[in-house]
Amino acid sequence: MKKTIRDFDLNNKKVIIRCDFNVPIKEGKIIDDNRIKESLATINYALENGAKLILLSHLGRIKEETDKEKNSLAPVAIRLSELLNKEVKFSHVTHGEELENLVNNLQSGEVLLMENTRYEDVPGKKESGNDPELGAYWASLGEIFINDAFGTAHRAHASNVGIASHLPSGLGFLVEKEVNALEVLKDNNHPFVVILGGSKVQDKIGVIENLVTKADKIMIGGGMAYTFLKAKGINIGKSILDEENIDFCKKILEKYSDKIVLPVDNVVTEEYSNAVPYRTIPVDQINENEMGLDIGEETVKLFSETLENAKMVFWNGPLGVYEFSNFTKGTEKLLEKLVNINAITILGGGDIVAAASKLGYKDKVSHASTGGGVTLEFMEGKELPGVVSIQDK
Repeated sequence: MKKTIRDFDLNNKKVIIRCDFNVPIKEGKIIDDNRIKESLATINYALENGAKLILLSHLGRIKEETDKEKNSLAPVAIRLSELLNKEVKFSHVTHGEELENLVNNLQSGEVLLMENTRYEDVPGKKESGNDPELGAYWASLGEIFINDAFGTAHRAHASNVGIASHLPSGLGFLVEKEVNALEVLKDNNHPFVVILGGSKVQDKIGVIENLVTKADKIMIGGGMAYTFLKAKGINIGKSILDEENIDFCKKILEKYSDKIVLPVDNVVTEEYSNAVPYRTIPVDQINENEMGLDIGEETVKLFSETLENAKMVFWNGPLGVYEFSNFTKGTEKLLEKLVNINAITILGGGDIVAAASKLGYKDKVSHASTGGGVTLEFMEGKELPGVVSIQDK
């Protein structure tokens, strides 16, 4: 059991909170502030308990100097101050005198947001490479460290593992909630059904290998289904194909034929577009010039029947191109089924949570994880460095 923010006396202490403010920003404006809102519970708790808050986060990828300007956290400081209804001070630098002065002048109940931690990745990838000197420096700014960034918990960075190795540390409410929700998937609740969508088999190999021994059924849709269908010798036309992993799919189908459930029909079109004609056909009747962009009604029926008696369901990846209105029906209908069964239901980050949110189902499942890659690594049975590095109770 890991320590949490509740285990510390925060009054008048300089508390570093690693948040996940990696939000989409276009022309200086935040398009979706959900991740900022997800951090508010931990931030408000710290403020209510008299902390001097130092907030850290990354934003985007910084590979060269020109990436810095478009990935500044300055817009986040403005939005956060609106949500907290109080001033959020902002450090334009990630090290040095300006940052240190701002930290040292903080009063109880005040908030400072430091510029994007990944500014330290140019040169030398000091942040993402967990440079020990950088971790020690950032730790020297505070007295307590709280990790509330689930989205980077699968990475050992200077701003999580590096700081945690030098300070008393705990989990924030968001990470605690995520870890507890995903731990449930280790319980012995059967039938346990997994739904996997998305485009590439490569991205899910570890998940498939780990879950196929635990799950009762694994239903595969989305683009990755076509590699499995190809592995069965079915013509898939111009549908997306992960050619390097056809042999992997063959082995899984041979060894676990009783567990893998594949589409029986699909919605096809001649172009990757929402503005062209489409039709629904059995999976073995696709033409050479067609591509599959959604599962069909018979597959929805088959998948729904498989869900009927499930006691636990984990779903990662949409079953069609949900961004196109003509190819979102499969995902939408199965989400509707999912929220109406008596089971523990967990959506595993990324696009499926975005789809569920867009379609109005996100708040109707047991848990919608904020992490994409981190959720998959957890499901692969890997340790999460950002959690492991936190002190035990």
